[in-house]
Amino acid sequence: MCFYTWVFLCKQESSSLDMKLNHMELHLHQHSVSLGILIEVSAQKSPIAEHFPNVRRENGTHVFKKREKPVVPKLFPDSLLFAHWGNDLSEEDQKEAEGLFQIYGYNAFLSNRLPLDRELRDMRDNRCLLKTYPKDLPDISVVLIYINEALSVIKRAVRSVITHTPKHLLKEIILVDDCSTYSKFKVLTYLILIYQIHTERPGLIKKVRHTRQMGLAQSRMSGWEQATADAVAILDAHIEVTVGWAEPLLARIKADKTVLVSPVFDKVHFDDLHVEKYIPASHGFDWALWCRYESFRPEWFEMRDESQPGKSPSLMGIFAADRGFLGEIGGLDGGMTVYGGENVELGIHVWLCGGSVEIVPCSRVAHIERAHKPYALDLSPAMRRNALRVAEIWLDDYKKNVFIAWNIPLKGHGIDIGDVSERRKLRENLKCKPFKWYLDNVYPSLETWDNVLGYGGLQNTRFPQYCVDQGVVPGNVPILYGCHFQSPQHCYYNTDSELIIGGIQSHKYSQNRCLVDPGSGNNPRPMHMHWDFKQGGAIRNKGTQRCLEIAQGTSFFYKLIIQRCSGQSWTLQHLITNF
Repeated sequence: MCFYTWVFLCKQESSSLDMKLNHMELHLHQHSVSLGILIEVSAQKSPIAEHFPNVRRENGTHVFKKREKPVVPKLFPDSLLFAHWGNDLSEEDQKEAEGLFQIYGYNAFLSNRLPLDRELRDMRDNRCLLKTYPKDLPDISVVLIYINEALSVIKRAVRSVITHTPKHLLKEIILVDDCSTYSKFKVLTYLILIYQIHTERPGLIKKVRHTRQMGLAQSRMSGWEQATADAVAILDAHIEVTVGWAEPLLARIKADKTVLVSPVFDKVHFDDLHVEKYIPASHGFDWALWCRYESFRPEWFEMRDESQPGKSPSLMGIFAADRGFLGEIGGLDGGMTVYGGENVELGIHVWLCGGSVEIVPCSRVAHIERAHKPYALDLSPAMRRNALRVAEIWLDDYKKNVFIAWNIPLKGHGIDIGDVSERRKLRENLKCKPFKWYLDNVYPSLETWDNVLGYGGLQNTRFPQYCVDQGVVPGNVPILYGCHFQSPQHCYYNTDSELIIGGIQSHKYSQNRCLVDPGSGNNPRPMHMHWDFKQGGAIRNKGTQRCLEIAQGTSFFYKLIIQRCSGQSWTLQHLITNF
């Protein structure tokens, strides 16, 4: 479809300090009055201001002036950390806070000063508070995975799990360290955290440490392998579970062991660590396999009850499952590296192989959204590689859409996705459904892109150093720009004779930006949206018979124009089929 183009302070200590300061101020005020009378009686010649510059006369009495707090300049004005936080920090504290921020991607300086058992607002729907759950719920192993995580953040996650999970349900907490490189993690995490919890609940904490970084998927499976409870919850370590989080998840697993359930994530802001409530939503993805939020299916809204679970095409990484069922279907793909795509792979995998995925609104987990990932500042290479691996195993004929989304050729791309034979064999042994069933029954809002003929950079054969570019957005006028082949220059030609510029939408509810010839007027007509184009030939509008071409402007720079055809020709970077 086309269209024309937010710091916590201890209140008790604060109020106590205020009382002391008030007492001191009253005491000084009384002495200042006596001092003023004494000076007047003795007829002191020199004015009081010479000896007491902070004293002024007011209504016949001498009172102390309030000293203004000095303004500390921001040392890091361009840092995301200090955009809305940290105005009162000293220069020394600013340096410490920024250094920790660069390491962790969130405000570890503030985290280190917050109580481990801080109380978060209950974000649940009121109807959740009225629900009752079976007494014989399955027990649970909680897996917390991390790499180079701030110790205070891990401790707060562990404390929240202990505080908010009924004691008879919580069998163990398993910490999985994906080869943290900071030396303190090798000693302090165990000696400080493990010992402290062991004195409270002996045997509750287990620890797994990878000798090399193996990525999110394998970290989650390492935790699963150590779990012994009936159910397992696999969480990031930069979270805080909240009151009543476990029971709704375990109740759904008890009712149906083939369902993978996810809580609703509330957003912990990376700078001031305040929690923002998120509404319940489905977890989807685009064809590059980047995850995204989107609305539940219509049947969820028809229930008119936001406390009810809703079906979801995929997961965002935090979930709970029956431990046995997760093993039966092969768990997550350990062949995925670093970060990205493993959650989408699990969602597709579960749906195709006899299970389902649900979001459970009565279970809520506060999750820190980092400003950057400390283990991979550029996630794209790992994400692209993982996406291609998922495509090769699960997407059948639709795997081409992942290639289109990442603008890489269907063949000869040179990206090593690892050995997929075991996962393909797993799919065969489990008798999993074809991916088309998933599109028809689970994720019908995902575009199939069946009509795309070619994609990538669109270049004029006379000036191959230039590419058609979407130009300034918002805006609707494409431009000519030096070729860099990034998303603003991704173009697509389809069997509907549409020329889409600046990326293609993955969902049916979204619209693309299509090239239109406005003709002689300012209002484009639908008939002027369609173009005749053969690879290596002219791009001619079907309605006006004018062509997309390049011409030299008055400033001697070349630009895009639509004019009477002069024989110029164009090529698209990648072809799906010859045209």
